[in-house]
Amino acid sequence: MSIAEQIVQRIEAALPGASVQLEDLTGTQDHWEAVIIADAFEGMSRVARQRAIYAALGELMHGPIHALTFKTFTPKQAEEQ
Repeated sequence: MSIAEQIVQRIEAALPGASVQLEDLTGTQDHWEAVIIADAFEGMSRVARQRAIYAALGELMHGPIHALTFKTFTPKQAEEQ
């Protein structure tokens, strides 16, 4: 399974129903940018959302992922964008 598939799978497992758009920024599969839309973010602070994503990715953040930037939205917030 590719690192991209692992990232998406882990986020979707942690946040059922989440939509994950992932982009490889350098072509080397170690610098990523993601947009994550999930109902689970409702009522969560920005920091809590970040913690949830980092917790879902676990050890991948200490190995194959060198850099990850992401934006998190509820479905309503995503519509407003």
